[in-house]
Amino acid sequence: MADEQIKVSDKSAISMPIRNLVSIIIAISLGSWALFEMQSRLQRLEVFEQLITKDLEQGLKELKADIDRNNQFRIKFPRGELGVTSSDQEQFLLIESISSSVEKVQSRLEVNRSNMVNIERLQEDLKTLRSDTKEEAKSLRLDIEKLKDKQRGMSNGKP
Repeated sequence: MADEQIKVSDKSAISMPIRNLVSIIIAISLGSWALFEMQSRLQRLEVFEQLITKDLEQGLKELKADIDRNNQFRIKFPRGELGVTSSDQEQFLLIESISSSVEKVQSRLEVNRSNMVNIERLQEDLKTLRSDTKEEAKSLRLDIEKLKDKQRGMSNGKP
């Protein structure tokens, strides 16, 4: 039996049932289809990973730039190195207008305070006049009338 050699050539014939041959062809087809699907999926995942990596790198660069701009703003704006916004200018104008109005109100208040002192003095004098006896009130009234007559005389040119 060692002498039996199998000679294979392009004219060799193999006898096998057709269903085994179809099964082998289907198995090979399914195997190659699965292999190509796995390669395709791996390739899509690698491309997706590269895109995400690129997006993350770009996002980090933008984030660093935003942080740098924020730090510059945070430091320079309170110092006035970045200028003044239009809303700040409007607020400054309003504050200036209000301060001038407050100054006017304060000056009027000062005038009214002195008037209040005079009014209080007059009220005290009126209470004093009411508390005096009738005779004293009459003499005070007569004195007041005399003073009024002198005043009238002076305004008419009499000494």
